[in-house]
Order: sequence, then structure tokens, then C-alpha cells
Amino acid sequence: MSAQTSVKESKIRIEIDASELSANQVRLIRSLNTMIAHVLLTESEEEYFEGSAEFMRMCASLIKQAHFSSSLKDAQNIPYAQQALEYSMDVLQEYVTASKVVSYDN
Repeated sequence: MSAQTSVKESKIRIEIDASELSANQVRLIRSLNTMIAHVLLTESEEEYFEGSAEFMRMCASLIKQAHFSSSLKDAQNIPYAQQALEYSMDVLQEYVTASKVVSYDN
């Protein structure tokens, strides 16, 4: 899988090779893009909080649907997706507690 991002005028174009993704994974990625734009632009407190929670829920759903976790869980019966989510939440909690903001500016 590969991805490309380009910024042209006032639009961001994101291309993802979806040839190995399921239809549900593609729908969730589209929904994630829509939801993050909504969260970033809303002026409603309720939509900001609810949208943020929904965005995180969709991210968790995608992590649970990853090929890595599903193929290995069947073979070894290890709940990789659950472990990855728990680890992610621990790291996120550390960032929230420390009030750290991650910046990926080039």
C-alpha cells in the first residue's frame, strides 16, 4: 500500500492505493477524512467533542481491521489489535497528560 498527499490551492488531495484494502476499510478511510475536516472546521462545542470521539472510534476500528492483526490472530490466537489499541491509548494518555503536541511539519 502506498499513499501520496498534495496540496493544490485550497484542497488537499490524498491518494491511497486501495488494491489490498477491503471495501469497509476504504469506506472508513473516506469517513475519517470527512470527520477530521468537520472537527477542524466546526464552531459547535458539541460537534467538536462528539466528532473527535467518533474520529478516534473510526481509527480504532481501522486498527482492528488491519491485515497484520487478523492474519496473525488466527494463527497464534494473540489479540494483536486489542494490544495495539491499548498501547496507543497509553501513549495518547501520556501526551494528553504532558500537554504535548506532536508536529509533523516538514
